[in-house]
Amino acid sequence: MSTDMNDDNIYQYINGELVALSPEEKSSYLAEVVAWESNTNVRLMDDVRKKRNHLLLQSDWAIIRALETGADYTALHQYRQQLRDLPQQEGFPSNVAWPTTNLL
Repeated sequence: MSTDMNDDNIYQYINGELVALSPEEKSSYLAEVVAWESNTNVRLMDDVRKKRNHLLLQSDWAIIRALETGADYTALHQYRQQLRDLPQQEGFPSNVAWPTTNLL
């Protein structure tokens, strides 16, 4: 579907001809757009959480090793807490500042 910038109509091609949507079709189309946009945000949140969970899993062994050896794990603990706090960041989920560590 496409829109013509010169009016408020929404158009689609039917049998090679550009035809304006009826008011009912336009309303339905716009509702679908809103639903898609809101689902996009949900999908983006899921993607960020999956990456965050993967990074937490990657750091599990380092925490376990530090606990076993008595090493200082403060920096790892902070890194993991920053990962857990990602959803509270301003701009989440579209603008995430990922924490980093050189301990892994």
